Amino acid sequence: MEGRVLGVVTVGPTGSSDGPTVTGTKKSAALFALLVTSEGGRCPVSEVFDCLWPGSPFVRNRLDRVMSDLRGALRNKEFLTTDSGVCSLRLPREQIDLYRFRDSLRSAETLSGKEKFEAISAALTQWPRGLVPLSGLEGQWAAVRREELHRERMEALQAQFEVALRAGLDEWLHLESKRLYHDLPEESWLFRYYLMQHGGTLSPSKLERAIRRWTKRFLQPDDKLQAVIDRLHGKAPSARIPTLAHVPDQLPPLGRPALGREAELHQVVETVRRRQKSGRPTVVVISGLPGIGKSLLANHAAHALREIFSDGVLFAELGGFAEPGARPADPESVIDGFLAEFPVPTKPVGLAQKVTALRSVLANRAVLIVLDDAWDDQQVLPLLPGTGAGAVLITSRRRLETLRADPQVEEVLLGELDDEASTALLEERMPQAHRGKTSREVKAIVELCRGHPLALSVTVRRLDGHAFAAIHHLHQQLKAEEERLDALDHRPSQLSVKAALACSVDTLSEQARCLLWQLAVHPGPSISWSAVLDLGLAGEELHTDRAIEELLTANLVELRSDRYRLHDLVRTFARQRVLPEALNSNADFEAATVRQVLEHQLQKVWACDQWLDGQRSLPVGEPDGITVDRPEGLEAALTMLDDSFDEVVRGIELSLEHGSRRHTWLLPMALVTYLWRRRRLRDAQRFLTLAGEAAEQFGAPPVEQAMTHRMLAGTYWHQGQFDLAANQLVRAVRLSEQDSSARGRLSLARSRHTLAITRRKQGREAEAEQDHRSALGVYRELSDAAGAAAALNGLGTIHHDRGEDDEALAACTEALDLVRGTTDRRGLADVLRTLAEIRFAMGDRESGLELFERSVVIYRELGSWIEEDRALSLQADALAVVGRKADAVAALERVMALRELMGGMDLAEVRDRLESLR
Repeated sequence: MEGRVLGVVTVGPTGSSDGPTVTGTKKSAALFALLVTSEGGRCPVSEVFDCLWPGSPFVRNRLDRVMSDLRGALRNKEFLTTDSGVCSLRLPREQIDLYRFRDSLRSAETLSGKEKFEAISAALTQWPRGLVPLSGLEGQWAAVRREELHRERMEALQAQFEVALRAGLDEWLHLESKRLYHDLPEESWLFRYYLMQHGGTLSPSKLERAIRRWTKRFLQPDDKLQAVIDRLHGKAPSARIPTLAHVPDQLPPLGRPALGREAELHQVVETVRRRQKSGRPTVVVISGLPGIGKSLLANHAAHALREIFSDGVLFAELGGFAEPGARPADPESVIDGFLAEFPVPTKPVGLAQKVTALRSVLANRAVLIVLDDAWDDQQVLPLLPGTGAGAVLITSRRRLETLRADPQVEEVLLGELDDEASTALLEERMPQAHRGKTSREVKAIVELCRGHPLALSVTVRRLDGHAFAAIHHLHQQLKAEEERLDALDHRPSQLSVKAALACSVDTLSEQARCLLWQLAVHPGPSISWSAVLDLGLAGEELHTDRAIEELLTANLVELRSDRYRLHDLVRTFARQRVLPEALNSNADFEAATVRQVLEHQLQKVWACDQWLDGQRSLPVGEPDGITVDRPEGLEAALTMLDDSFDEVVRGIELSLEHGSRRHTWLLPMALVTYLWRRRRLRDAQRFLTLAGEAAEQFGAPPVEQAMTHRMLAGTYWHQGQFDLAANQLVRAVRLSEQDSSARGRLSLARSRHTLAITRRKQGREAEAEQDHRSALGVYRELSDAAGAAAALNGLGTIHHDRGEDDEALAACTEALDLVRGTTDRRGLADVLRTLAEIRFAMGDRESGLELFERSVVIYRELGSWIEEDRALSLQADALAVVGRKADAVAALERVMALRELMGGMDLAEVRDRLESLR
């Protein structure tokens, strides 16, 4: 695949005949271009639709069709995905010209001189002369992106010229400045280079005409251009302090490559370059988790920038988080070291005088300062310049709040490395011959290290020089959580994840330590603000809001998408090494923490389930000391469960670990509707089996146990395992018969009704009809209109199976009248779907198609992928029968999209149906 966005948008092998391509101005090409030019290749679905169909109401089916076209061109469905309302394009970067352009520029940042010039020139070959980005695409979004890309190219060209000037490439500058000036006359910097190279050879009249023509079109020259014009007019240039005879260069050696940090390195370097032009000091703070690679990034950025700081580079190790018991560097002694590099007329005494002297020295010089491992703001503030064209790079485990509050300070918060960079780091010193043999273990170790550079570096050191079989032993150590931290310790090099984390954790207050331990008990991977506050109720006088602020400042907790998150290694460290005083002083503290975690999860999932299935009831009870995160609608409920699914799964495992049978029973029961709608049937089967055992051990009433068996039966039913489903339903009937109350009778009706649907699938039609009629009688006895409608709909399906369509129509028409008077939207959709089949079979095809469409719309509104899939499949068959092939194709494309969302089940069958229609 070759994807281009720097000219006509193209996806797929251009001109190939062996597969589909997307090219030019089609919607699929526009979608490709939009995602490629979006940050991280991600864009909200709503924004995508607005860009492709501006001013039109959102229609998901239209977007799904375009996405299906693009997936076909990409030939890999994993390249294009949607999750939580966000559309993502994940392509190998080397296959996209824009990405190759950017990556080449970033690699150039670590070079200098002619090598850097050649690297930038190679990047610009991706953007041939005359090509217009996103050519032919219409819309405001395309115009904005086109302008952004144009400026990006201009910045690269300007960097190319600047490097060529420093490298003394006069011949190239002479030729290219003339050629490009005629192409891009509006660029002030390019006119400056043109005058520098050619102005001296022009006659005075031609020079004046060129300058007047430019100023008439583009107004006032900037300072740099004016300086060149002044020099050509014979005016003296402005005075500058002479370059020092001794230029300090205190940077440490470059070290290993900054793998996976290309974007952050580019951000730091470009921020400094851009702000240096304004003549004001630049401050960049690089912060993040212990061992995340802050010092490495700062050092690489400093090496990339050193050539533009003509008065030198200063470096200071501030020792903020060195060894336990060691004191951070004193700012006064750091200033003494800096001043020793510059001629100072008088010897300052005391911190105040030394700060003044340092700022005076730096005021008219271009000096880069690197301050590594800062303790806090107060250690750093005396070391910052007041004016001048200098820059300061600061690294710290803490988020320096005073500096963060300054809008002129740029903060770069480092996160984990992605899997690709982690793998590259892990294999960096591994012989090529070993890589294929150890790929499985490498992948597993990358997963266990979770993109933590120090952890990965330790594994590299531990494997270096050993037989390739040693990686299996290390993998086994890392898999065992109780051994993981010891495994990530390399004593010869003094690299240790455990020691790095300890230096940060040891500085925390007792309340922050306590909350860190509680967050480690929480199953994760993330936690909401309300759940954090609930944890505080497990202990006495715990100011949770202050404690979480302290953990955020220490970068031991990360805030991402409005949720708080612990890195897995921090979680492991906190579980094993952090022992808050509350565990010793309060014997119930651990149990209370676990209860708060599980009860918060149960109440949240149950609040979501009320939107998914308002007909169900569970003995969840009212929140007691719990703040419930309540969604505001069905879509919000589904999104909330999508986002917190892993957390809830780990919560169920936590309930098992701590023997909380109530939560092992109720959490899966509250989650089951979601699991069905998202077709997570294996998860549903596993959790509901646990729930059934826990409900029995907990001593749940027979009616509640019957519901658990019904839910497990429904899961088997969705998997086509009808005999297993029937066995569960027979148990549900028997349990329900033990309770003669109205609640028990309702449970009996639901159990018999579900058993009837299953008997039909088993081919036991007579028993199915008998169970439907039995359920119908109880529903009517209880005045349950929704239940009666469901039973009548079941009877209608049996009559339809027999060819008794008049009887089927009568039963389903009565069911429709009943269900319309209820709030049961799912039941309404079921009846409409059955009526659609009956009407179509009776020859009333238009009515049948209209009923199919109404049922599909409701299933889609409910987010029920399984039922929408079934209804669309039936609708597609009906559309094909009446000759509406294009509509049938559209319906089946939506089925394809749904099945991809549900794990790719039976895709071949849908493809065959599509091929037969095309």
